[in-house]
Amino acid sequence: QVQLVESGGGLVQPGGSLRLSCAGSGFTLDYYAIAWFRQAPGKEREFVASISRSGGSTYYADSVKGRFTISRDNAKNTVFLQLNSLKPEDTAVYSCAADEAYTGSTDYLWDYWGQGTQVTVSS
Repeated sequence: QVQLVESGGGLVQPGGSLRLSCAGSGFTLDYYAIAWFRQAPGKEREFVASISRSGGSTYYADSVKGRFTISRDNAKNTVFLQLNSLKPEDTAVYSCAADEAYTGSTDYLWDYWGQGTQVTVSS
């Protein structure tokens, strides 16, 4: 059974940083492309970033490009999302998703989802 477990969220001041983790439980993560999405209260879920199975290709939403970095460590069965220069508008629940091949931004095309981790950016 494919299970994804996110961690690393929390409260941070504007301009601060966080590193989110998405760990695979019960399966090998390196067979899957991984994406991060986020959903703020009252808003639709939006694509943040994705990474191919090999890690050779990465994709970002324009709103986070240059501030966030997605990476993977297949030896640790984990994908990371480094969040730098955080802004209050980055406040949301961040969830990771997995798919065997898809790396795009359409949420319903991703097969497996974690429960999410809360990121709050506030002074």
